[in-house]
Amino acid sequence: MSVSADSGISLEELRLAARNHAMPLEALRWPITPAGLHYLLIHYDVPLVEPGSFRLEVGGAVGQTLSLSLDELRARPSVEVAVTMECAGNGRALLEPRPISQPWLTEAVGTARWRGVPLAALLDEVEPAASAADVVFGGLDRGVEAEVEQRYERSLPLAEARGAGCVLAYEMNSAPLLPQHGFPLRLVVPGWYGMTNVKWLSSITVTEEPFAGYQVAHAYRFRRSEDEEGRPVTRMRPRSLMAPPGIPDFFTRDRVVAGGAPVVLEGRAWSGKAPIVRVEVSDDAGASWAEGDLVHDLRDPFAWSGWSFRWEPASPGPYTLCCRATDGTGEAQPLEPEWNLGGYENNAVQRVPVVVR
Repeated sequence: MSVSADSGISLEELRLAARNHAMPLEALRWPITPAGLHYLLIHYDVPLVEPGSFRLEVGGAVGQTLSLSLDELRARPSVEVAVTMECAGNGRALLEPRPISQPWLTEAVGTARWRGVPLAALLDEVEPAASAADVVFGGLDRGVEAEVEQRYERSLPLAEARGAGCVLAYEMNSAPLLPQHGFPLRLVVPGWYGMTNVKWLSSITVTEEPFAGYQVAHAYRFRRSEDEEGRPVTRMRPRSLMAPPGIPDFFTRDRVVAGGAPVVLEGRAWSGKAPIVRVEVSDDAGASWAEGDLVHDLRDPFAWSGWSFRWEPASPGPYTLCCRATDGTGEAQPLEPEWNLGGYENNAVQRVPVVVR
């Protein structure tokens, strides 16, 4: 990951942006994001998978191994969970200097209903060894990063894999997974940033040593310099977003709102650490705040909450609207982002320019 001293978007970044996509912010009005609007990041290529020959291999430091077809997975007891998923690089393009990678603004997020097999039940069945440390999840997609040829692999500590409510999902919003969302099987890890949710999942391996693969030991680490080891990026920090009010200017996307009547502002807020307990709104770029109303409409601990606020502009003219979430740990969104080399975990408050006419 490199850093740009100017604001120009490179041809390489445009290629990334053309194959990945964000969720339009007006879709925050849906509790469950339609699959076609859910944010999407594809690290390498979308593999072509023949469902009839697909198998999930489970092994490593276990008492017994498993090799399961898609039909065998679907025949097992299942669960359905509503989970908010956010890219770890969401907000990267707003940092200065700007890390060069997928140029996300604030919209790399979505909430879906995922149905599949509870990972904990599968791990109990294979009986991990007493010496087991990590569970490694391997996808079918392959590529090169930092001159390292690899398949996409991520890991979780065994205790986290058992206790986090992970699901081996084969359905999204009551339909089979779309190819770009991991068909025929993907891992869903509630509360963790999106890179942990391995798509096109084909293997689960229990290891006796901590996993040292590229996507864990080198990528997705919060570092301020190349020679810093940093810390791993894990759970989502508290964040809120506003569904833009009024109508947009086509090019700038600045909002135009009719004056003379109160405006209902609304949006969504989430955290991977604890439920959201408060959302505040500002119309003066964060100089002052007023508390909004929370709506836990999905009633799922892993999904975002709705919020609303009745805004009465003092007069016509320009405003900068902001929203700020606080979760149950007491962590609130900062006004300014914490810069880091990869552009990860930017949960600074959203700024929405509005002109009241």
